[in-house]
Amino acid sequence: MPDADDWNARIIEEFRSNEGRVGGQFEGAPLLLLTSTGARSGKERVNPMMYLAEGERLYVFASKAGAPTNPDWYHNLMAHPRAVVEVGADRFDVTASVVTGPERDRIYAEQATRYPGFAEYQEKTDRVIPVVALDRP
Repeated sequence: MPDADDWNARIIEEFRSNEGRVGGQFEGAPLLLLTSTGARSGKERVNPMMYLAEGERLYVFASKAGAPTNPDWYHNLMAHPRAVVEVGADRFDVTASVVTGPERDRIYAEQATRYPGFAEYQEKTDRVIPVVALDRP
């Protein structure tokens, strides 16, 4: 299995070379690049991920493919909620916040309806997969 950092690096390069369009398993899916600050290291981290847009607000999902723990980028955003998002050729600042309760459930259900893999991720884990809103300041 390829190293996750190499896999991400290839997607990031393809994304930036093609104004946000990528092939493979993400072809045609809404994909963004999230640049966050490492919770412990303070270093810049870039992660490609699928998102759901509702109006001006973007939502991302800390699914980690149904793993028992949240992804590193989630911990980074909890420590440093200011981040940068790239969508297509656009790059802009955002502030991250966790969505909870009925709003979280509604948003996650919508993502799982559009992309059934997200329903599978939730079934694979005992944790409630966090939904994170990304808002322009």
